[in-house]
Parts: sequence; C-alpha cells; structure tokens
Amino acid sequence: MNLIAERLNRISASQTIAISTKARELKAAGKDVIGLSAGEPDFETPQHIKDAAIAAIQAGDTRYTDVAGTPALRQAAAGYFKREHGLDYKPEQIIVSTGGKQVIFNAMLATLNEGDEAIIPAPCWVSYPDIVALAGGKPVIVSAGQNQGFKLTPEQLEAAITPKTKWLILNNPSNPTGAAYSKAELKALAEVLLRHPNVWVFTDDIYEKLVYGGFQGSTIAAVEPKLYERTVTMNGCSKAFAMTGWRIGFAGAPLSLTKAMDKLQSQSTSSTSSISQAAAVAALNGPQESVEAMRVVYERRRDLVVGMLNEAPGIRCINPEGAFYVFPSVNGCLGKTSAGGKKIETDEDFVIALLDEAGVAAVHGSAFMFPGHFRISYATSDELLTEACKRIQKFCAGLR
Repeated sequence: MNLIAERLNRISASQTIAISTKARELKAAGKDVIGLSAGEPDFETPQHIKDAAIAAIQAGDTRYTDVAGTPALRQAAAGYFKREHGLDYKPEQIIVSTGGKQVIFNAMLATLNEGDEAIIPAPCWVSYPDIVALAGGKPVIVSAGQNQGFKLTPEQLEAAITPKTKWLILNNPSNPTGAAYSKAELKALAEVLLRHPNVWVFTDDIYEKLVYGGFQGSTIAAVEPKLYERTVTMNGCSKAFAMTGWRIGFAGAPLSLTKAMDKLQSQSTSSTSSISQAAAVAALNGPQESVEAMRVVYERRRDLVVGMLNEAPGIRCINPEGAFYVFPSVNGCLGKTSAGGKKIETDEDFVIALLDEAGVAAVHGSAFMFPGHFRISYATSDELLTEACKRIQKFCAGLR
C-alpha cells in the first residue's frame, strides 16, 4: 500500500527554493557564491513595524485571533485598498493568511472542481500551476514572450477561455519578469472578461509598490468596476515592507468567497501570528517613507543589472517595469560549451554551470514555465550585483 497520496504526483517541489538551498550548501562548504535566486528583500523591516510587534508582545497580544484576521488588520487592509485603488471592501470581505501563497491556495481549493481551468500567463511564478493542480484544476499556460513585454494580450486571453475556464490568475507586476500591466492594458483584458461572465480573476499585486520609471500601475477591479464581484484582489506585506518572514498576506473578495476561504483556513492553519498581524497594521497604517526609499534603490539596481547583462555575449535582457527581477534570454548561449567543459543545451544547463563555474546562483526559466531564460533577483547590494554581473559576462564570454 502506497502511503503517499496520489495528488502529490501532480506537483513538484519549488525549484526556486531548491536553487537557494543548493547555493547555501555550497556557501557552507566554503565556495564563493553570490545568491541571486531568492525573491526576498535584503532590507531590514522598518523600525516602526518592529516596534509595533514588540509593543504587542509586551501588551500580551499573544493569543489566537479570528481566523480571517484581527479586526484592526482587516480594517487596515480595507483602508489600504481604498487608499491605493478606490476599492470599497468591508472588513468582513478581507481575509488575512499566512503569506500570500496561502491566500492563493485558499481561493483555488475553495473554488476549483476537478477539470476546472485556470489561465496562467507564462512566464509565471512557480507555485501557480502546482496550486491549481493540487486543487484538482487544470493549469492552462499561455506563453507571453519578450516580444510582447512578457504580458498576456487580449487576443491570447480570448483564445484561451473555454466553457471550463473558472480563473484568470494575473500577477502584476510579475515574478519572474518584473513586467507590469498599465491601466490601458488591464482595461483591454477586462473587456475580454466582460464577455465571459463565468470567469473570475485572481490578481496577485504583492509587488505593486515596486514600480519604476514613473510607471503608473493599477489593479483590474479598479480599472473595470464591473469585475469587482468576481475578482480576488490579493496583496501583502512581504515585498514592499521587507516582511517576508512575518508571513502576512491578505485579500479582498466578494463576501461569499471570503467566507469560504475563512471556512477552509479554519481547518488548516486557523489564524496567522497575532504578533505579525499587529506589525502589519503598523505597516499599512504607519509611515510609508521607507517603501519609497527601498523603491528608489531597487530602481537603481534594476538599471545596473539590465545594463551589465546586455553586455554579456548571448544574453538579451529587457527593462522591466516593476518587482525586483530580470528575466533575460539565454538563447544566444545554447548549443555551446562552457570553459569548464559543460555542454549548455538548456536554460537549466546554463544556470547549473553558472553556479558551479562562476559561483552565481540564478533560477532557470523552465521553472517558470518559460524555457530559454533565467531569473535574477536584484534584491541585494550594488557591490554584489556588480560582481555577479561581471562573473556572468566572463562566463558567457567563455562559451564556445
């Protein structure tokens, strides 16, 4: 009798975590490795947020909370959506989970029946297809390449919708590409969705505060209010507030779906940490200067990395609008042999050789459902980024 459930065969372990783990192991063994594989800010959590957590501990705020979050945090999240996008969510329409990933998991598991389809533009975050598959759904991957800015077109969306389509999952700005949809681009997608009233939208806006070059972003329910009643608008504290370890994600949704996610969460994790929730209230309601300060640094790093990568033979890197990733093409490097004698046939061969021979950890594009590319996170110091890009240039120059 096989102990492990069949459903686990539908998914694979996170490849971004696998690369980061290998890089840490090499570092522990004494190898000089620059890790650019993890999607995690290198900044400290702002002090006023830490202070709020300490104050909550000292006040004895250490008990279970309501499953869907404390009243204060649900109110703060509703206030955030209103302030940033003019979206009216009542606190009871807000659910707070242990990171944004749990919000996605809750929404998919609460809604997908066997065979229901979820459209996922690729390149995409590694977890979207696996979460959909684990919930019994079918991920429908729609490729959007560099020539279209790594963004789904209305024509592609229309062609992908079938009678079984239940969700469009939209990551804006995107992990792994940093591509962000303008208001006009969101409006064009919304016009397609209005013709298909059975299709819901899950918009993952976790990187929305990190946009560059004067880019003006939005979220789809704000651009097209007619989609409000079938949209889950997700956000969180991990990226903009450098709070990855605090594990706070939240979403606004129609009340019936919020209640369904609450019911599911009550039988899984229940509430997230009371201390983290107190900190998140301070993040959302408190001073925002630290967010802008981090954004300015990320923009400088983006420009540094894009410029240096485009000087590497065989690599082509477009300038992303947001997040803290670049997703360069390595197609010009494939079919060659590295200085260490490794044949580079795939993007995975490229990143493995890059790690082994140059000591730079990145993630292959195939992990994001888009071969021929690789992802670099520029959420690290200018000095390390400069050194890493020099190593990439040297590695690529050595390919024969």
